[in-house]
Amino acid sequence: MTEQHMIQLLQKRGVSVDQVSEIVYKLQKPYNDQLTIEECVDSVMAVLSKREVQYTLYTGIALDELAEKKLLPEPLQSILEVDEPLYGVDETLALGIVHVYGMIGLTSFGYLDKEKIGIIRALNDDRSAVHVFLDDLVCGLAAAASARIAHQNEHAPDYSSKHRLD
Repeated sequence: MTEQHMIQLLQKRGVSVDQVSEIVYKLQKPYNDQLTIEECVDSVMAVLSKREVQYTLYTGIALDELAEKKLLPEPLQSILEVDEPLYGVDETLALGIVHVYGMIGLTSFGYLDKEKIGIIRALNDDRSAVHVFLDDLVCGLAAAASARIAHQNEHAPDYSSKHRLD
């Protein structure tokens, strides 16, 4: 598996790295005025290079595709067809991506899952395909890439030596 294979898999489902990177940029720009979209693309690609992220994307996308083909057993088929609000497994799977770069991604994930920015909204609202998992996986991917940037932000204040809690 390579990042290029993951890019192709996402593109096949209507998601580009640029679309995810735009979300990352919107999340992190208020905290880093020197941030570039290129840095966001690099961060998304770094997250996509993680094997556990790749496995998670494969799993969620495969379940969406099987649901589109009506190949899942009942009641799972019906649950995914209507995107049952109490299902929650889609968010649970996506949280595996979120935690790759620590807890900071969790708040971004919650925000993105609620606000549905950019391609996330398009996936959520698309009734011509099943994206029960993919919209949340994109939230997780963007949140993890955002957290990665936050951890690397050299312009963020350093409180480690100034405010000790002894």
